[in-house]
Amino acid sequence: MTAASKDYPQPDRDGDNRPLLDGWQRGQLLLQRCEDCGRDFFYPRPICPNCWSAEVRWHGATGKGTIVSFSLVYRPNHHAFADETPIVLAEVLLEEDVAFLARVVNVEPAAVRIGMTVALLSPVEAARYPLPTFEPSRGPRRRDKIEERG
Repeated sequence: MTAASKDYPQPDRDGDNRPLLDGWQRGQLLLQRCEDCGRDFFYPRPICPNCWSAEVRWHGATGKGTIVSFSLVYRPNHHAFADETPIVLAEVLLEEDVAFLARVVNVEPAAVRIGMTVALLSPVEAARYPLPTFEPSRGPRRRDKIEERG
């Protein structure tokens, strides 16, 4: 994967998010998993939000999920995004049962729906984006998980 577009603002790297950002540069989606309770989670942090254990490790995720909520952003907070509005910002329920906030591209904003399945962009396409980014996929809807989270 090449470096993200220099026009986009770049995320600050720190000890908590560095593995996530490094993985994304390689075209991978990484999540943290608690070694004590076995739960996967996002956003990056040094302790498990479920059991408070510090025994957390990074692992690869499938990069597939379902949109459970979304918003169309018409007024971005950085000029680099001005020509790309409206931007689809979605909460994606990953197959690992982890909620992930991310941008969805390669779709007409009016076509985005709750229950739409999405997948991580390929490494070649993703090179432009500094954070994990998704696009619509063709696959079964995960309506059962969406309704459970209510």
